[in-house]
Amino acid sequence: MTKSLTATKAACMSELLTNANRIKVIRIIARLNIGGPSLHVLNLNNGLDHSRYESVLVTGMEEPHEGTLKDLAASRGVHMEVIPEMGREVHWRKDIVTIGKLLKLMRQYRPHIVHTHTAKAGLVGRIAARLAGVPIVCHTFHGHVFKGYFNPVKTKVFIQLEKFGAFLSDRIITLSEGLRDEIINLGISRTNHFAVIPLGFDLSPFARQSRYHGEFRRELGITSQERLVGAVGRLTKIKNLPLLLNAIQRIHQVDPHLHLVLVGDGELRQELEDYVRHLGIRPVVHFTGWRRDLPFIYSDLEAVIISSDNEGTPVCLIEAMAAKCPVVATRVGGVENLIADEQTGRLVPPGEVESLAQGILRTFQEPQKTRTMAEKGQAAILALYHQDRLLKNMDELYRQLLREKGIL
Repeated sequence: MTKSLTATKAACMSELLTNANRIKVIRIIARLNIGGPSLHVLNLNNGLDHSRYESVLVTGMEEPHEGTLKDLAASRGVHMEVIPEMGREVHWRKDIVTIGKLLKLMRQYRPHIVHTHTAKAGLVGRIAARLAGVPIVCHTFHGHVFKGYFNPVKTKVFIQLEKFGAFLSDRIITLSEGLRDEIINLGISRTNHFAVIPLGFDLSPFARQSRYHGEFRRELGITSQERLVGAVGRLTKIKNLPLLLNAIQRIHQVDPHLHLVLVGDGELRQELEDYVRHLGIRPVVHFTGWRRDLPFIYSDLEAVIISSDNEGTPVCLIEAMAAKCPVVATRVGGVENLIADEQTGRLVPPGEVESLAQGILRTFQEPQKTRTMAEKGQAAILALYHQDRLLKNMDELYRQLLREKGIL
């Protein structure tokens, strides 16, 4: 993969420097780990009309257990530059080096637009863009780290950094009105500084996958008479997976045939595996690591569960609902923008084991209602979160900003 990226860099640079009539965009994300923000930037870089846009994706290095989508980016022909010093954690020396490399890149490519994604990339990218004199600077919040991540002092520091980042931005983009309002209430920027553009994906592989084909169950050694629910994503603290495991333990006391599969990986995997053994539920909890065949997996799950303390717009819910899979989730962050409680899924209070256990149990106790909610959920998701709508919205925003600057 590294050789492929290196081999295409010179050709990509030549093309970008000779196509003066197209709108040049540099998109920056701290790391291309498996998850919603990475898929989002790949869809934008690859999906915007190539006759009107030429896009470069700049990214850093993923952490162990996060997985990577760099191979997917390469397979799609995405023009990509990797800055090894750019990562998730704050590291002042590496961050200064990153700003320097971004500044050099921007002076070379001379983009019309720099669009940053995620907190770290948002700070270093916007600083470099302003130093380079880039006409338009945008930043997308895919969520925020102001609740459940850090202590109060560190949280205040990050809020101040985001205020500075907002000052450097021509427009701030959020994935939902709820997320926009949260950020405004924190005093990060004024209302007219924001644009709301929901996520968009190619959901057709999920929508056309048949339900309950049984192959994934057989892979896990689960019979058709047993029940299977799952959680999909990073195994990190903010996901509060111990809450889900405690709920599964309670359910196991009344329904020993319920199984849970955790699809994903992260720094807490070993700790979670130890906790599963401590709870005495190891026979019914399965860890798969990262998987790419998610339509295949969702089709065999009877519910997808989110137990998080905070969320942006969880892509696993969008994918699950597109696959007509029932969903149960804690009422946090952008989850309410995806699920209408008791209409397209079930919402439960965060941090409450009994509420989560009951929400999962009701999936099976009220089968007709569960099916109806899953059907309504699929229709709602497919209507809003498709890729064509995302690309149209982003094109409209870019062109509006270019007109405001007198470039179009």
